Amino acid sequence: MTEVVDGKAAPPISTRRIYIAISGLMLGMFLAMLDNLIVGTALPTIVGDLGGLNHLSWVVTAYTLATAASTPIWGKLGDLYGRKGMFMSAIVLFLAGSMLSGLAQDMNMLIGFRALQGLGAGGLMVGAMAIIGDLVPPRERGKFQGMIGAMMPVAFVGGPLLGGFLTDHLSWRWAFYVNVPIGAVALLVTGLGMKLHSQRRKAKIDYVGAALLTVGVVAITLVASWGGSEYDWASGTIIGLAVLGVAALVAFVFAELRAAEPILPMRLFKIRNFTSSQILSFLVGASMFGVMSFLPLYMQNVQGASPTTSGLLLLPMMFGMLAVMMTTGQLITRNGRYRIYPIIGGAVLTVGMLMLLMLKVSTSTAVSSALTLGVGLGMGFIMQITMLVTQNSVEMRDMGAASGSVTLFRTIGGSLGVALLGSIYNSRAENVLVDKLGPATGHKLASGGQHLTPDMLHRLPANVREAFEASVTGGLHGVVLAGAVLAAIGFVVAWFIKEVPLRGSAPKSTDATDKAAEPITVSEPV
Repeated sequence: MTEVVDGKAAPPISTRRIYIAISGLMLGMFLAMLDNLIVGTALPTIVGDLGGLNHLSWVVTAYTLATAASTPIWGKLGDLYGRKGMFMSAIVLFLAGSMLSGLAQDMNMLIGFRALQGLGAGGLMVGAMAIIGDLVPPRERGKFQGMIGAMMPVAFVGGPLLGGFLTDHLSWRWAFYVNVPIGAVALLVTGLGMKLHSQRRKAKIDYVGAALLTVGVVAITLVASWGGSEYDWASGTIIGLAVLGVAALVAFVFAELRAAEPILPMRLFKIRNFTSSQILSFLVGASMFGVMSFLPLYMQNVQGASPTTSGLLLLPMMFGMLAVMMTTGQLITRNGRYRIYPIIGGAVLTVGMLMLLMLKVSTSTAVSSALTLGVGLGMGFIMQITMLVTQNSVEMRDMGAASGSVTLFRTIGGSLGVALLGSIYNSRAENVLVDKLGPATGHKLASGGQHLTPDMLHRLPANVREAFEASVTGGLHGVVLAGAVLAAIGFVVAWFIKEVPLRGSAPKSTDATDKAAEPITVSEPV
């Protein structure tokens, strides 16, 4: 199979080399997926050692902000200067941030080094997906993306367990140091095992676009993170950040229209499949991250699960997502058809959200866990397809920018989704408390509910505890109804995706042995 770029065929890369390269990419992405899950478990111990409880949320927020803001920039840098080099640079930056975080002596240092980690993490995610877009034709890509999807439940389960083990038996600092050996192996495999044909391009970095995008993404993410919690939605801080974010993003669009090498080329949005995929990615990110943020509250406050156990109770959702991703990847490889999957996914995700309305205060733990399966199945039909359709819609020279766009829209959708669904959750929960306990007690408990831990619930009077459990359940119902609306809109958007033939969709041989040995060629700018 031959990939032609700019009219020239690049030297072939064997399938064996591709699998070696993919293993390095998987290790790199695994680092980014695992980190927040490990650190989250260690946070109480970190605060106890370093102090600075009022800055606790920034340990996570700094990482998330840096990742979101840097993702599209890394994608474009890969397009301009070579994806392999940028991916390895991201690993080095991530490992430097990890080591420095482990050496931090106070919370301010830790927050700064976590931001450095986040900058590297942005390059890990988009770099891996863009390189896969280079190495593997779209028709063959689904099975490899399914392999990467397999890391999600592993990270989801292993992260909290590993974080707890390291914190209990070694030190919280090992929650950061553990990244070093994994990253070193990823660097070694990538450096020695990945061979990409290089093609030199003259380019000028779009500094103005990068700055405007960073300001816009950071401001919007802070609005989503702080609104309704740190500050009132009508406060000057939130309104100011919202205005700043919107203004920066509008200015970014105009800057991109004039830039010689834009971070995110606006011409891509003229492509129907590209635009539909970004909208779908945004909607799925909003519904997925929103529900995943509030389901653990139900598991812990109503089901009585520990933080680690509440994560394990979401495994049906994660494995449902994994099973669908791997199955659809194989089917796309066989027949080259993909349009039907996001349509099915939108419908299944909508139904899966509505199934969560069956969660009650009296629902058993096993049933609660099983009911998350439908959401996982729906997400599995959509998540990798948005990346596949996006990459198939653009030229190879825009692969990094396009891959970064999918991740960016999903991240922004997640941030805004958590903010929107969080407001709905708080409103519904407070209404239930007021209805059951009266205005005075209800409003008081609602305003301080975020400081009420699951352990403290057992010491409350029975009527107050039952009212609080009902409020959590009612708040979750509001969240899943809003998630179902977002999923339904996604279902409508999915119909606008056209069945454009996938590159590499006409195998030269039907013999399995011949296809396995067939070389694939790619070209990469440096």
